[in-house]
Amino acid sequence: MRTPEAPQRLRAQQSALTRHLRDPRHQPAPDGIEERRLSVYRDLLFNNVESLLAGNFPVIRQLLDGEPWQALVREFFRDHRCQTPLFPEIGREFLRFLEAREPNDPPFLSELAHYEWVELALQISDAELPAHDAQGDLLDGMPVLSPLAWPLAYAWPVHRIGPDHRPDSPPAEPTLLLVRRGPDGEVRFSQLSPLAFRLLQRLDAAPTLSGRAQLEALAAEAGHADVDAFVEQGAALLKQMHGAGVVLGARCAS
Repeated sequence: MRTPEAPQRLRAQQSALTRHLRDPRHQPAPDGIEERRLSVYRDLLFNNVESLLAGNFPVIRQLLDGEPWQALVREFFRDHRCQTPLFPEIGREFLRFLEAREPNDPPFLSELAHYEWVELALQISDAELPAHDAQGDLLDGMPVLSPLAWPLAYAWPVHRIGPDHRPDSPPAEPTLLLVRRGPDGEVRFSQLSPLAFRLLQRLDAAPTLSGRAQLEALAAEAGHADVDAFVEQGAALLKQMHGAGVVLGARCAS
């Protein structure tokens, strides 16, 4: 028969073991566990986390090759308290960890981590395509964006950063990218013009406006004098986005 103190002792032992596995240099191991077994647990848990992060963030892994990378993963493993136990979400947890750190990392590291994380996030997204008319009028109808196409804006040129390119300061213009998942499941990145990026922003923010109304408003934002010519160019852009699967079609009539 268990004594009332047994569950409490078990919890205390589990907590001590967890603290030790997270930070074996500073947290003593609980009594009664063979060092050989502890070593197996320590290596197994840390190496699993390191392997997952290296797969999610290969460019950062290359940039911080060796001890700096190991130290960063060790700090994440030791200090960060994850909000989910799901392995596919560890990349998002690493982002939260980097965003909360003191600014001693390369200044572009947080944005680079987001850029690397986005690919997996889109691969595993379970977003469903909304109802739409694939052949609908994109100009006089209401264009429907794909939830599997994400416009992204970064201060740093994250798509060019690597071991041979480590910028010290961000360029004057932001880096505007589109990441989308195609019908074949492949995730692809492409650069966006400021006009295309702003149009996608507007379509997302005001989905009940017609394509024509969106373009007219965008022409006013840009101070474009020839609104008709602007709308004509914008209609061609909408058609191009439709062909790429970024715009699915027009909203179905109710």
